[in-house]
Amino acid sequence: MPGENLSRDEARERAALLSVDAYEVALDVRSAVGGAPGADEDAPRTFRSVTTIRFRCAEPGAGTFADLIAPSVTALSLNGRDLDPAAVFDGSRITLEDLAAENELVVDAQCAYSRTGEGLHRFVDPEDGEVYLYTQYEPADARRVFANFEQPDLKAPFRFEVTAPQGWRVWSNGTGELVDSVWRFAETKPISTYITAVVAGPYHYVTDSWTRTLEDGSTLRIPLGAMCRKALARYFDADDVFLVTKQGLDFFHDHFGYPYPFGKYDQAFVPEYNLGAMENPGCVTFREEYIYRGRVTQAAYERRANVILHEMAHMWFGDLVTMRWWDDLWLKESFADFMGSFSLVEATRFTNGWVTFANNRKAWAYRADQLPSTHPVTADIRDLEDAKLNFDGITYAKGASVLKQLVAYVGQDAFLEGARRYFKRHAYGNTRLGDLLSVLEETSGRDMAAWSRAWLQTAGVVSLTPQVVLDADGRVTELAVVQEAPESHPTLRPHRVRVGLYRRAELEGVEPGALVRYASAAADVDGARTVVAELAGAEAPELVLVNDDDLTYCKIRFDENSLDTLREGLGDVMEPLPRALCWSALWSLTRDALLPAREFVSLVLRFAGRESAIGVLQMLHSWARSAVVHYAAPEWREEGGRLLAQGALRELRLAAPGSEQQLSWARFFASVASDKADLELLQGLLDGTTVVDGLQVDQELRWTFLEPLAVHGAADEGALAAELARDDTASGRRHQVRCLAARPSAEVKAESWASVVESDRLSNALVEAVIAGFSQPSQRELTAPYAQKYFGVLARIWEERSIEIAMHVVRDFFPMLQGAGALESADAWLSAHEDAPPALRRLVLECRDDLARALRGQQADAAAG
Repeated sequence: MPGENLSRDEARERAALLSVDAYEVALDVRSAVGGAPGADEDAPRTFRSVTTIRFRCAEPGAGTFADLIAPSVTALSLNGRDLDPAAVFDGSRITLEDLAAENELVVDAQCAYSRTGEGLHRFVDPEDGEVYLYTQYEPADARRVFANFEQPDLKAPFRFEVTAPQGWRVWSNGTGELVDSVWRFAETKPISTYITAVVAGPYHYVTDSWTRTLEDGSTLRIPLGAMCRKALARYFDADDVFLVTKQGLDFFHDHFGYPYPFGKYDQAFVPEYNLGAMENPGCVTFREEYIYRGRVTQAAYERRANVILHEMAHMWFGDLVTMRWWDDLWLKESFADFMGSFSLVEATRFTNGWVTFANNRKAWAYRADQLPSTHPVTADIRDLEDAKLNFDGITYAKGASVLKQLVAYVGQDAFLEGARRYFKRHAYGNTRLGDLLSVLEETSGRDMAAWSRAWLQTAGVVSLTPQVVLDADGRVTELAVVQEAPESHPTLRPHRVRVGLYRRAELEGVEPGALVRYASAAADVDGARTVVAELAGAEAPELVLVNDDDLTYCKIRFDENSLDTLREGLGDVMEPLPRALCWSALWSLTRDALLPAREFVSLVLRFAGRESAIGVLQMLHSWARSAVVHYAAPEWREEGGRLLAQGALRELRLAAPGSEQQLSWARFFASVASDKADLELLQGLLDGTTVVDGLQVDQELRWTFLEPLAVHGAADEGALAAELARDDTASGRRHQVRCLAARPSAEVKAESWASVVESDRLSNALVEAVIAGFSQPSQRELTAPYAQKYFGVLARIWEERSIEIAMHVVRDFFPMLQGAGALESADAWLSAHEDAPPALRRLVLECRDDLARALRGQQADAAAG
């Protein structure tokens, strides 16, 4: 629809014209269940939505529009005057003319249930036939459920009521009760449309509460709730969810100085969710994969805790105080990402959360910041399609990294005091960059404008490299840090860093031969070269780490002596954070074609078995596989894969029985297994003829072992059907669909392609599963014919499908494995489609850049071979 893509200019004009006083939304979702015998389950299914909006107009007589994406509108009235839906509703906008100073708009519509996770998503559980609903709106899909003014700066109180099937429960942002067969919810505080929420169905629901004595002596009591599908109830560890929730509420009340403002705190774990989670005030939604059906490592529990805390931080950063437009999306996402890790480390059992942040989250940021689509943290968001794509590694992880640097720059106390003033000054309002900078200037006394220009308003990542000069006695004469920026983004930034010197030392309580930090200095790195005077005279280091403690955002480089030390003894770095930083830096060198992929693989095979941080180990597994698949010379790929499988099997057998390391190596072995003996071993683990002491092959691990068997033709359709019979659940069906698409058959690839590209029958979760199965590194010849087909359907897919599905198709079907030919095809498409939607071009450019980077890595690896 032409009007779906709201522009920033349109939003500014409407915000200048309107003030919204209240919404009343009545939904009737009884149509979610039942249906006529033989009815087409794939046909659009609708529900009734009646919305009343009361709003003021600054210029009586002017006109504007309301947003609604719906199959049909039954009735419309403006200020008691009936409007003809056919004349004023075009499928996405309702034209409003001759507005009064005070207005009331009533819209009675038939809205469509979603199968793509956008709007009001409807899910039928294959295990028991139960139907579940939930909403997901960000950035602009509330208009698929009720008529509204869909932009973040037109906040208003909301009052929802929902008529649901008998026996269901319904939740929304406010407290609800069932009155005369209708669920009625308390009016909310003023909030934006995109964070309103409705969750409905026969969910399994668990309750608890959190209390707090406030400064005035009163008691704040927050009712807590957590829910999931009934079929997942036996796996639901709600006690741990509530533990982290309470720890988070304690932490944020201690530091934010503003009581939790939204009354209750429900957390819904929902099926077929597109995101990790969404911060709807009082009714947070999460992907149900955070409920673990099988054994997982502590890294998974840490990740879930981080997400819980990230969403909780949004109650203040984003919900209480909201960015005016999506340009300042970072005002909520960067802060929530930073606060998620900050509170994780300070308030929960996951005290090594900054290690995960350094190794995992920042890797996401570094990749995004080197793409041709990189942008400043404060981005230029022209419209909603731009906004959708900017929920990326820069807005989240780079923004959070920059905030960590800001805390080092202004001090933690000044930072938190600035946050407290920000909440009190702008509660229930909307802000821009300057509003935050002004309070930080007040509390820190620092020049925030200069800091902002360097860190928030320029793009790109710099590298920091140590230069060490030694005297004849082996002591440091001079240690300097050299800062370099790429030509495309030449800005050099001020960095507050800690430079650490490491060597093998015999210390009490330290393992002999361990690399330990024996000297360090805080330094303000500014400009192209900065001398760290405090380290002059120190004993010669074996390793220099220029961003020790991970205070700043940069690519870490090494001098030759440090790199040689890591080649020989990376596993000897004693502490987990500096070790994780070294691993991350080495992966960056590999991606930049400065370290051959085979050398990175060798380092993983030699030292990953000694990695104690389970999250880092899992990241190393992912990187090692990517090194072979994408960055290794084509003629070495098979050998590299074989070496990884041998190494993984060796570590699997060496790992302590029942340990997290054992489980991680088992999964990694399955992901790289290809030889006949490896596949026979996996089959033996499945049928019980082979046993690895301590390894419990639960249902999730069974699917993990089955996928490589399917990929290499050792598990046919019958075997996958038999496994589904063991696990005929929503999760089991997704696994089966992925494995079916992974089989090495031209017919299978054709069916998989058609099921996604030529049909829209599949839900978002199954689309994702099919695409994941389709593209297998060992099946390049089977997928090669689809490279040209891919470029031929891009424009149609972008036009016809929802943006969520279109993004999956564009990103995940890109012929990454097809080498230089795919690069030429991408260039030809970009040249021929200069007028394509900017968001679509951005996705293709990003994929093309990933492929070009991979080809450079392959050339470097071939040269090393």
